Order: sequence, then structure tokens, then C-alpha cells
Amino acid sequence: MYIGLLSDTHSFLDERVFEYFKDCDEIWHAGDFGTMDIIDRLRAFKPLRGVYGNIDNHKIQAEMPLDLRFECAGLQVFMTHIGGYPGRYNPRVKKILQDDPPQGGLFISGHSHILKVMPDRALDFLHINPGACGNEGWHQVKTLVRFKIEQSKIQDLQVIELGKRGH
Repeated sequence: MYIGLLSDTHSFLDERVFEYFKDCDEIWHAGDFGTMDIIDRLRAFKPLRGVYGNIDNHKIQAEMPLDLRFECAGLQVFMTHIGGYPGRYNPRVKKILQDDPPQGGLFISGHSHILKVMPDRALDFLHINPGACGNEGWHQVKTLVRFKIEQSKIQDLQVIELGKRGH
């Protein structure tokens, strides 16, 4: 499986997303879509999995869950918007991860607009925050992440920079 991961579009979808994710099997969005139009455009392009974020209205919350747990190509995945990162988890998410971690798998969150790819060695999973690819927020550079999942392992992870926010 080839995955395109993004977050924090905040009602803006850079057209280059479609080019960078053209070979992906699925697109995953870690919240703060901003509008239903973003969901509709991504769904029309590729199968979409996602969670709602703190700016997303009731229509988006009716379409996307707060938390999403699934398996993809043998890899356990847990996604939520406000999650934190290893050593600094959100209290709600920390309890979920301690009680039932995606062992050997992947924990995805958004919200911070800070790109992070880092292991949680204590709980045995990889954490990815793809940063933000919209124009709203304090991030300077819009980012995406692409990776493959083969035989329960993440491979060929790439960070893609779309340029400065607002351009």
C-alpha cells in the first residue's frame, strides 16, 4: 500500500497534492479539513481515511471520527488530530496509547503544524505528524508525507515540501 498523508488543510488544498499523491493507493488526513469541499475533492481522487480536527464543523464531524483505528497491510494504525508526540502526549491520547498502543505500528496526529517523524520506543510504534499543508497557521513551509506499507512495515518514507505558506 502506498499512502499519502496530510493534515491541517484549513480549507485550502494545494493542487500539487494531486500530483504528489497520484500513485498512492489511499490518502489519510489527520484533521482540520476546514470544509467539506476538501473531503469531497480528496474522496473523488482516492480512497480517503481521516479524523476531524478542532476547527472542523458538525458536518465534517458527522463524516469523520475523532479517533480512527485500523489495520493497513498488516500494520496497526491509530490516528487522531490532537495527539502530541512521544514524551508529550495529550492526556486523553496518552491513556489510549498506554492502554492499547498500535504495537509495532503507527500513531498519526496533526494539530501542531509541526512535521515530526519519531519512534516511541517505550510503546513500540512510530509517530508521524505530517505538519500542515494549508495556508492558515504559523508554520512556514507546507508539508506532506508519503510512504509505503509492505509486510507490516513502513518503507520509503518521504517528506514533501510544497513551499512557503500562502504561496
